[in-house]
Amino acid sequence: MLTENLATLFERDILKLKAEISLYTDEALLWETLPGTSNSGGNLCLHLLGNLQYYIGAVLGGSRYVRNRPEEFNSKNLPLVDIRQQLDQVAVLIPKTLRSLSAETLETEYPEKVFDYPMTTQYFMIHLLAHFDYHLGQINYHRRLVSNS
Repeated sequence: MLTENLATLFERDILKLKAEISLYTDEALLWETLPGTSNSGGNLCLHLLGNLQYYIGAVLGGSRYVRNRPEEFNSKNLPLVDIRQQLDQVAVLIPKTLRSLSAETLETEYPEKVFDYPMTTQYFMIHLLAHFDYHLGQINYHRRLVSNS
């Protein structure tokens, strides 16, 4: 049951991210950083894509994705079409991977050490959803500020 709920929530929020990225009035605004901030909406989006593709797609789903976290924050002016393509792939990969997990897998320790303490896979998936939504909110706020809307 929890795997289905997680898959449904990630599906919903990845669609929200796709919609949010599409609402930027100018592709260049996606990469603009605001005074007092260090990340653009584009970099936050790349960070979310890397995060999900690695922690869910690769670690739990065996996708062989190799993460380059610094590049998520250093890349600039990637074409919107490339970001949309990644979003489309993640929108399929993440729910599919989550739905493939058993209840027993969720109760086992997450296979990779992420924090300074052990945690169940279930705990980490809930953390990843909260992390995703935190940055989704930042992207929404960034877009409204740079677009003056």
